[in-house]
Amino acid sequence: MNFEQLGLIEPLLKALQKEGYTHPTPIQAQSIPLVLKGQDLLGLAQTGTGKTAAFVLPILQRLVENHYESKGYRHIRALILTPTRELASQIGDSIAAYGKHTGLKHEVIFGGVSQHTQTIALRYGTDILVATPGRLLDLMNQDYIHLDYLEHFVLDEADRMLDMGFIHDVKKIVRELPQEKQTLLFSATMPAQIAELTRNLLRNPAKVEVTPVSTTAEKVEQAIYFVSKKDKSKLLVHLLNEANIKRTLVFTRTKHGADRISRDLNKQDLRSDAIHGDKTQGARERALHNFKTGKLRVLVATDIAARGIDVDDLTHVINFDLPNVPETYVHRIGRTGRAGTSGIALSFCDHEERAFLKDITKLIKLSIPVVDEHPFKGNATEQAPPAPAQKRNTGPKNRPSSKKPWRRNNTPANQ
Repeated sequence: MNFEQLGLIEPLLKALQKEGYTHPTPIQAQSIPLVLKGQDLLGLAQTGTGKTAAFVLPILQRLVENHYESKGYRHIRALILTPTRELASQIGDSIAAYGKHTGLKHEVIFGGVSQHTQTIALRYGTDILVATPGRLLDLMNQDYIHLDYLEHFVLDEADRMLDMGFIHDVKKIVRELPQEKQTLLFSATMPAQIAELTRNLLRNPAKVEVTPVSTTAEKVEQAIYFVSKKDKSKLLVHLLNEANIKRTLVFTRTKHGADRISRDLNKQDLRSDAIHGDKTQGARERALHNFKTGKLRVLVATDIAARGIDVDDLTHVINFDLPNVPETYVHRIGRTGRAGTSGIALSFCDHEERAFLKDITKLIKLSIPVVDEHPFKGNATEQAPPAPAQKRNTGPKNRPSSKKPWRRNNTPANQ
């Protein structure tokens, strides 16, 4: 299937061609026709599946087709609510790219920066507003933003909204929206509070679900290193110096840990930066820009800060700390191996993290191969948690070459 078969108008097809996109992803192929028909939509999909275009493209088309003369002032006709500043900026970039031939105007607002430039930009109105919850509520309360003319509402990454404590802000915003509108809700998971919100917010929604979280891990080549906590930094430096790792995202559980890892790497002449919630907006954007453009080889991130980061040609993800929520592991490693490309995820596991590893293997129903030859193997020969019996991994399709300094034995990490 190509985009023309989805019924998209010429201005959008022209922009997609310029961006080099010819074939829709599964969520785009399923969602775009439904949104074009005006249906409410529940989309169960994580980042990396192409969900942004799945709602941006049909909303742009509906706004063009339902255009009305507003005598110079543009009322907000579409609102896209997203949890993080980085994701808001990326959605704004997508709207700019796909909508460049439509004549539609969009603005992006988020907290952490002065509101002055944002209120100036909103003075003459906009067709599409991309916003984070806190700043949107602030500007609504100050009477800078009115949503009386809203036709389309998108709640993106609803589960992350819940994780970050924004769910009450979201409910306040929803109460201010017109009853008659099209609503699209996207979430990677469906916890109880999001399920309740979905029932209250969506009207007879179509449901689109792609790539269940437990199966996404099959697309990424994985390996586990058993290593003591004190040797993790040394192992990371060793891998970056010896392995064919061109660009990697390193995950840690804490903000302090992310800063410390970045400092340690820079001392070893390995250019890196950290991104987390305590960083200023400017610092986060600079770090992400430098990483995308190749000025940084390593970006160290916490889970919340990394949600929504989309970097082309990300060869590796390294879990410096294993997450205590198994779904988070799948979201992390899904940053690499996107759009059908191959990717490698390497994870460090100390003694205290063995229980986390057991939960992860139970979720993904795969045995993660152990790297038994490295300078800091420590407890690598100890038995790991018991394996789930449902499914065996016969090994990655793209096995590492003998030139790579990490070589696996035949012992799965969960045996």
